[in-house]
Amino acid sequence: MPCPTPTSHERAPLAFDLLLPRRVAFGWGRRRDIGALAGPLGRRALLVTGSRTLSRLGHVDEICGLLGRAGIEIVRLAESSREPRVEDVDRVAHRLHEMNVGTGDGDFVLAVGGGAAIDLGKAAAAMATNANGCSVREFLEGVGTVRTLSRPPLPVMAMPTTAGTGSEATKNAVISSDDPPFKKSLRCDDLVPRVALVDPELTASAGAAVTAHAGMDAITQLIESYLTPRATPTTRALAIDALVDTPQALRTACASGASDEASAAQQRQARETMARAAFTSGVTLANSGLGMAHGVAAALGVHCAVPHGLACAVMLPAAMRTNRSVCESMIAKLAVPLTGRCDGDVATDAARAIEAIESLCHDVGIPRCLGDIGVRSHQLDAIVASSRGNSMNGNPRTLGDEELHVILESLL
Repeated sequence: MPCPTPTSHERAPLAFDLLLPRRVAFGWGRRRDIGALAGPLGRRALLVTGSRTLSRLGHVDEICGLLGRAGIEIVRLAESSREPRVEDVDRVAHRLHEMNVGTGDGDFVLAVGGGAAIDLGKAAAAMATNANGCSVREFLEGVGTVRTLSRPPLPVMAMPTTAGTGSEATKNAVISSDDPPFKKSLRCDDLVPRVALVDPELTASAGAAVTAHAGMDAITQLIESYLTPRATPTTRALAIDALVDTPQALRTACASGASDEASAAQQRQARETMARAAFTSGVTLANSGLGMAHGVAAALGVHCAVPHGLACAVMLPAAMRTNRSVCESMIAKLAVPLTGRCDGDVATDAARAIEAIESLCHDVGIPRCLGDIGVRSHQLDAIVASSRGNSMNGNPRTLGDEELHVILESLL
């Protein structure tokens, strides 16, 4: 039986914007092209890096050497060891002010690392030209004083070293705070990096847990940006295409290291597939939005210190089940890219798609319950309150606080 075709009410209006990095360079070993790619951005690179593993493996020195040979000066601006907080961004902004950055041409930010490092780099680029003595907090949606980024940020080149957030293609930087607790976005179309340099080889050193959490973040972003009513035909097509083969690719990428030439080739292909999925998820979320899993994941990070990708992974099956009543036919269409099968029966295919995600989570070591990642019942009220925001607003099904509380309680 053929797979069902979209009904008229599922088709998004044929009018949309599509934000993308100005230049995308993708491929194994493409970091070696950084000199030519960075040249048009400026003559001084303000370097923000992530995990110290990058330095230990020699990648940072290699990148600096390539830039130096291209005649580009390197200033090591910051090293990110956590998801960026208000004080981290303000500290970097203060240093940029002391360096007189943002008053002329020639400077650009080079962010090399996971989503946290890229978000810190993007926030630094924005504050370099807009801070004027203000904290980044004043520019964050939902908590600030409605200040806007009135001047264009510095150009940004983003080089992801994990295949997860897709921050190399998004228009926001996620910033956290402990007092008061929140996780909010600094958002502006001009924050989309000028250049996304995606070298899947840089993700190969990530361990199994980091790979699993990052990969599930990307898959969650693809699924939520596909299901949201804000999606367009273009973003839905991109999401479906990027989901093909991702379950097996993530399983392979999380497996132990290559022991022979054949397994090394499989690892490379898996890393390439997940890097493309992560980049595409950044494109689709930037242009369509997300949903319940990401709304709750942000709150889990704020109140329970759950790593973002892990929080998304735990919430994704529950979000798909919750939304099934209003978009079952859309979920059914995910069966083909996730499992390679389609029976043509909407209920059967929707169930198969959800089961595929549950099976993938199990295989890559994702816990089933919120209680297994440290969430306690007395925290649920605060988690529900903090789940509201741009992501939850894109969820296919409208959820009241009481219903969301019941859903989360069932996951303990």
